[in-house]
Amino acid sequence: MTTLPAARPPVPHYDLKRALSRNQFVGLWRMMSGFRLTYLAATLSLGMAALVKVGVFALLAHFVDNVLGQKDTQPATIALIAVAFIGLAAGEGLFSFLSGRLAARTAEGIIFRLRNYLFDHVQRLTFTYHDKAQTGDLIQRSTSDVDTIRRFFADQAIGLGRIFLLFGVNMTALLILNARLALLSVIVIPLIAIMSLFFFRRLSKAYKGFQEQDGVTSTLLQENLSGVRVVKAFARQKYEIEKYEAANVERFRRGAAFMKMHAMYWPITDIICGSQAAFGYFMGATMVIDGHISLGTYIAYVGLVWQVINPLRNLGRIIVHMSEGGVSYNRVMEMIKQEREPLTDGTFEPKGSVRGEIVFDDVSFEYDAEAQVLHNISFRAEPGQAIALLGSTGSGKTTLVNLLPRFYDYTSGRLTLDGVDLKDYSRETLRRQIGIVEQEPFLFSRSIRENITYGVHREVTQDEIEAAARAAAIHDVIQSFPKGYDTLVGEKGVTLSGGQKQRVAIARTLLKDPRILILDDATSSVDTETEASIREALQALMKGRTSFIIAHRIQSVMNADLILVLDKGRIVQRGAHAELLAQPGIYRQIYDVQTRVEIELEKEIARV
Repeated sequence: MTTLPAARPPVPHYDLKRALSRNQFVGLWRMMSGFRLTYLAATLSLGMAALVKVGVFALLAHFVDNVLGQKDTQPATIALIAVAFIGLAAGEGLFSFLSGRLAARTAEGIIFRLRNYLFDHVQRLTFTYHDKAQTGDLIQRSTSDVDTIRRFFADQAIGLGRIFLLFGVNMTALLILNARLALLSVIVIPLIAIMSLFFFRRLSKAYKGFQEQDGVTSTLLQENLSGVRVVKAFARQKYEIEKYEAANVERFRRGAAFMKMHAMYWPITDIICGSQAAFGYFMGATMVIDGHISLGTYIAYVGLVWQVINPLRNLGRIIVHMSEGGVSYNRVMEMIKQEREPLTDGTFEPKGSVRGEIVFDDVSFEYDAEAQVLHNISFRAEPGQAIALLGSTGSGKTTLVNLLPRFYDYTSGRLTLDGVDLKDYSRETLRRQIGIVEQEPFLFSRSIRENITYGVHREVTQDEIEAAARAAAIHDVIQSFPKGYDTLVGEKGVTLSGGQKQRVAIARTLLKDPRILILDDATSSVDTETEASIREALQALMKGRTSFIIAHRIQSVMNADLILVLDKGRIVQRGAHAELLAQPGIYRQIYDVQTRVEIELEKEIARV
């Protein structure tokens, strides 16, 4: 097993469930836990940059009134003022740099923590949640929505503090400069605030609709890429293109409506703020002509007034953009508030390996009140026995074995392992004791070696890996590859055939050496010859282990100690192969059909 070095988190840990709040901005504030001092330092650095900027305009006023106005053009005076301007510019740049660096630390630190938490959270969500959730939508929330939250902390959160500081510092400077001009510069505040709130409400709704539709298109894209071979095999490219285009048209429509509202906001604020500035310039010029203020004061006012108006103008912009952050916060929190699957909730911890005695006592299971899947299941599996489950698709075979590792918990009756109620075992303990080979094997885009050792929680030798591969009849195939066990398989094991993927999955389970085996139609993807060799290996492996075999072919289950025939979630027949064959029922019907098919196939082969 490949062991990764322990990573040292670069940011403080935080349980993001504590950030849940009905008020999205309260929740976003809670998400900043551990970074609030950094955020405060970034904001204060902006305040210092604003103070330095005020110093520039004050120095400019002094230069116009006391140097140019008094015609004090001595080289030493000019040089001193030039150095002062350069020093102030350097100071403003330094504080702006510090603010940007601290803001980036705040935003990236919060998002680093959020991404890790979300990935961990998704891994721990229940099977019921994953049954209903769309993969594309989960990806959308974990990427696009998270990036929107990042922009909120990088731009809007810091920008909001910057606006209040800039407004406070520059408004104070204007009041000191000339109180009358200062008051004339803020008469548009109520109008901008009302307009911003108006756009905020509508943009929040529009952005939510856009993100939801973006999730739909992401889901379609993800499904299409995963099933591209099926699409090509059935020549359904045109159908899939039309389906995606229809979803994309709706996304375009919602996105265009959202951007249209954005586009409407800026011209309106430009007109309002521009009119305010022009009015202030006119009044200031009149005061200069009338001798109420000096030319230097007027020039300083012209510079400072935009330092007051721009924050007001940007306040509306930030409020509008904050609507996006609020919507994305809600979408991410919808995931975070989902209950996790408790892995260590059991009170009973077995000493060593379990024996494997499993008893179903009148067990029923339902996904919800209207979808009961299993009805009053009762049987006993002794340690080391092989239990076969046979039945049509949808009869409840896979659901039954999914109760054993507690992928789902039964809703009534009693299910015990070695005499202890299954719910008293932790899920983690059960899953370490159980090995599963699924009907549709999943391989990671890693080496064959990593895929085989994936289920083992210890270091294993090459001999152990090869022994498991030989037992699964895949060793010779692996050795034929140029890189052997280090061969990389494609996404979902696409570079291997269906039978090869199945055998690698079987090797993975063999290496785990579990006490309980679940073989969910494990030989369905292999040819008859390979199936026979795998069956022999599995027969040797199942000795001393409790095994559950799900199969559609009677040949795969005829040697089981107990065969259960399921129909619509109920056990309708039980017994050994000879017993079931001697009585009328579903088992005999399946046997007759499969026997007839095999005879016809043999005749066809002989004829050819």
